[in-house]
Amino acid sequence: MHGHDDTMREFQLDIPLGAIRGLRWGEPGQPRVLALHGWLDNAASFVPLAAHLPGIELVAPDLPGHGRSAHLPSGADYSFAGAVHDALDIADALGWDRFALLGHSMGAGIASLVAAACPQRIERLVAIEALGALPEAPENTVSRLRDAAAAGRALPGKRLRVFADLDAPVRARAMGRVVAVSEGAARLLVERGVRPAAGGWEWSSDPRLTLPTMVRMTEAQVRALVAGIECPTRVVYADPPQPYLPEPRRSEHAALLPDGERIVLPGSHHLHMEQPEAVAAAIGGFLRGLPTRTT
Repeated sequence: MHGHDDTMREFQLDIPLGAIRGLRWGEPGQPRVLALHGWLDNAASFVPLAAHLPGIELVAPDLPGHGRSAHLPSGADYSFAGAVHDALDIADALGWDRFALLGHSMGAGIASLVAAACPQRIERLVAIEALGALPEAPENTVSRLRDAAAAGRALPGKRLRVFADLDAPVRARAMGRVVAVSEGAARLLVERGVRPAAGGWEWSSDPRLTLPTMVRMTEAQVRALVAGIECPTRVVYADPPQPYLPEPRRSEHAALLPDGERIVLPGSHHLHMEQPEAVAAAIGGFLRGLPTRTT
């Protein structure tokens, strides 16, 4: 089904947080690409795309709290700032000093922060369906903080739902909490995103990931962040736009990149899973470091 699936293999790394597991393709000596998945997804997010990206060493971890990787310790808070250190810890554990970043959605946001924070380590960036961070109006700061604090205090003790078989979580994931995905994409994500439980299966992701973000950047901060990404960057957006990533804002953000290109492809938020050939055609040469530019 996928041309390069025979090279896919599981891996485990130990970082200060704990065990990080994921999937990898390619061989040492090829261009290094660290792939960061979206919120409540996992490394399987990149399985369809990897099949069309030969010639690179692609490493896709389950980010902390997702898939088969360790959760943050009790009392800790998932944040973009913390995720920057997680990504760098993973690169350090791989022995990678310089590398490229490929991110989707939340992963593209994390990758944006890493690229801005550590320009000496990032060779290039591909951001799919996000760039920078989701901004918040300053006047909503206190209400967001209060809502997040209340939700966090109420979460402990809640029981995880148990599914008798995988069809139910696949349907739930396909319908999507925020965005829908195709059934095929949903099944890939679910098979890696559940664990056995008494009477069936339960989500393996940390329930704390569903809590509201306590603090978000302002629009001015997001723009400053994007303008601080020095490496060559290719941004891939789906058409039509998502409601939380509207036009003209998303194009205005991409235009702030010092060395950036914006590509718009027909598709949905998970277009890298649902139209992997088209996305690979748009980013493959760029990730391999070829001196080509789109028109």
